[in-house]
Amino acid sequence: MGWLAGLLLSTPATAFTLPDWPPALEWDHTLVQTSLYTRHFSPDPEHTNQQDLISIELHNPDRWLAGAAWFKNSFDQPSWYFYAGREFPLWQTDKGLNVRAKLTGGLLRGYQGEYRDKIPFNHLEIAPAVLPSIGVQWGRFESDLIVFGTAGMMISAGVRF
Repeated sequence: MGWLAGLLLSTPATAFTLPDWPPALEWDHTLVQTSLYTRHFSPDPEHTNQQDLISIELHNPDRWLAGAAWFKNSFDQPSWYFYAGREFPLWQTDKGLNVRAKLTGGLLRGYQGEYRDKIPFNHLEIAPAVLPSIGVQWGRFESDLIVFGTAGMMISAGVRF
């Protein structure tokens, strides 16, 4: 245990700060996306796989982002996801193909009525959500594989401006 204390005391305090914090309020690009394909891991006859998603994300130069998405949820109800997050570069080719992970977190609204309890913590019909994804970017075009909990996954595609 003494080695851990020695390591902590000998490490500069800046080693434990978040990168680029606080995020710069500076615009780099906007990403507009739509859903291409959805699959539920445990299909239910009530599930729809046609989400009709449209989202817009504002990105800063340090890879932080904020966004909003409108879509039809698994039970064909109009829903909103308001979120913030960050991209993490994973791999890049000399041909301009970038592979990255993304993690967003925010509030989800739209699971109502008899479907209110289909997502956790949705007692007030607004629930917290965290969505990890992995994606590729080539020039102005991007595509993501988004996993929504244990329920399913979606492939989206979009254009950056």
